[in-house]
Amino acid sequence: VQFVESGGGLVQPGGSLRLSCAGSGFRFDEAIMIWLRQAPGKVREWVATSAPGGATFYTDSVKGRFTVSRDNSKNTVYLQMDSLGVDDTAVYYCQEHGSTTWGQGTQVTVSS
Repeated sequence: VQFVESGGGLVQPGGSLRLSCAGSGFRFDEAIMIWLRQAPGKVREWVATSAPGGATFYTDSVKGRFTVSRDNSKNTVYLQMDSLGVDDTAVYYCQEHGSTTWGQGTQVTVSS
């Protein structure tokens, strides 16, 4: 099982980024995929979920700003992040729900 996140970077407040996560070693089309993040000095927190049937779920702080989507043909889940704020600065990870494997994450820094 492997997760490879990409797409992070430095962005100004109010800007947007699109993160990607490629998964392998499991049935991606059947997997509940989740995005998490860990800000400096804080515990890792859940951000969003993409269920195989298309349902999506978000933590309250990102509702209306972030959109999770997936392309099963590419074994990839995405996180479109709009209206970014400094509180969104973190390392972002994706994972299959229930997995104990972690990718390297991708750093998102929101700063002017």
